[in-house]
Amino acid sequence: MENNVEKNNMLKEFYIPTYIFVPESPVEQASQIPTCPVVVFINTKSGGQLGRELIVTYRKLLNHAQVFDLLDEAPDKVLLRLYSNLERLKHGGDTLASEVYRRLRLIVAGGDGTAGWLLGVVSDLKLVRPPPVATVPLGTGNNLPYSFGWGKKNPGTDHDSVISFLQLVRESREMNIDSWHIVMRMEGPKDSPCDPIAPPDLPHSLHAFCRVPKTDPQDMEYSYTFRGGFWNYFSMGMDAQVSYAFHSERKLHPEKFKNQLSNQKTYLKLACTQGWFCTSLFHPMSRNIACLAKVKIMKKSGKWETMEIPQSIRSIVCLNLPSFSGGLNPWGTPSKRKQRKRDLVMPPLVDDGLLEIVGFKDAWHGLVLLSPKGHGTRLAQAHRVRFEFLRGAIDHAYMRMDGEPWKQPLPTDDGKVVVEISHAGQVKMLATKDCKAKGIHESCPAISTVHPESISSDDMNDDFEEERRNFGAALSFRYLGDVNKQ
Repeated sequence: MENNVEKNNMLKEFYIPTYIFVPESPVEQASQIPTCPVVVFINTKSGGQLGRELIVTYRKLLNHAQVFDLLDEAPDKVLLRLYSNLERLKHGGDTLASEVYRRLRLIVAGGDGTAGWLLGVVSDLKLVRPPPVATVPLGTGNNLPYSFGWGKKNPGTDHDSVISFLQLVRESREMNIDSWHIVMRMEGPKDSPCDPIAPPDLPHSLHAFCRVPKTDPQDMEYSYTFRGGFWNYFSMGMDAQVSYAFHSERKLHPEKFKNQLSNQKTYLKLACTQGWFCTSLFHPMSRNIACLAKVKIMKKSGKWETMEIPQSIRSIVCLNLPSFSGGLNPWGTPSKRKQRKRDLVMPPLVDDGLLEIVGFKDAWHGLVLLSPKGHGTRLAQAHRVRFEFLRGAIDHAYMRMDGEPWKQPLPTDDGKVVVEISHAGQVKMLATKDCKAKGIHESCPAISTVHPESISSDDMNDDFEEERRNFGAALSFRYLGDVNKQ
């Protein structure tokens, strides 16, 4: 009996009453102010049946009104409604609303793509006091949760497991990490076979921006623009092709993907059949990255320069966190000699305004990461990255952003596709004592960071200024005919 009373008192520290979410609800007199109020977002499709089981447990332990199924309601709508109501209540002198606003923490349960979706929304809302985010590992790779100490194995869904996780959320510390904005523009003749990506096939964190004729509707040229953001990595090549095959198979046969272990086994089988372990004559994407695109990078100088890519590289990763493919660190720890030779800033930090760019030859090369000092081919560290795809090289490329892959059409005629990545501020994550990621304060306060404002406007030569105003996350799943043109 005493344990139940103690448990109920502990859960009150996370409880938010219904009237905070629903304006027309009667105001409740709370017995105590929550010390760690949380709003929980769960992707019930993640983790096989685990997502559905997890939401049941959270709703039993907390207020049903503070736990949301992402299949029913998008996070931008929830947070816009919540913060509008909090502002109204605060101005009316509601003490509890003021404390919820000040102390609020978010929990998101799903894969890395789901977490990225929520981070994009928080960034786009441009709140004065953005809430920090804790991640529950419900995906296959779970790189974001692993980087911040939340583990990479799917969690338990029973009461005790959820209560233990809530206690970790209460004890966790806030940590800033870099946000990375991505803009992809497709241009081509009016009758070009290079069609845009269908909206249902877009990752959660990539959104259609606009369709703009260059002069008038009769113009033979058109462009499609997509924008979004990532917090873990952007990759292109064979690793994304394998991931795309995995996601396609899961869409067709969801009943076969019930747990994390079987998912990982399926992933390995697909890596073999897609030619990732050996170059396949049947898979044209096996060709190297240098054949597909010219890659330019911008370092501290603010000048674009061409990045040389070895002919053997078949996959390229732009990495923000020290975790890829389920907890592996592709960058490793370069020696001081290699740091000097390649003009590298060490150690790589999650809030230094730089991406680590790594290349892989094949899956055998990737297996090197399992050794203590293993790493991929370190290509560069950069503040901005630009991919310019070569005409007629191939009719599509595979890309992946925070675990979510897509098949990107490429022009086979006079069209072009450009993908550009740039630094876009920071978000707050919640980190446990087992956090793998390192920030400036954890490493060396003397390390200089690169920020967008430190680059002169003459050097930026920004073709995507309008698109970069936000990530477009609050426009989730809008179709090309219904997009923001502001």
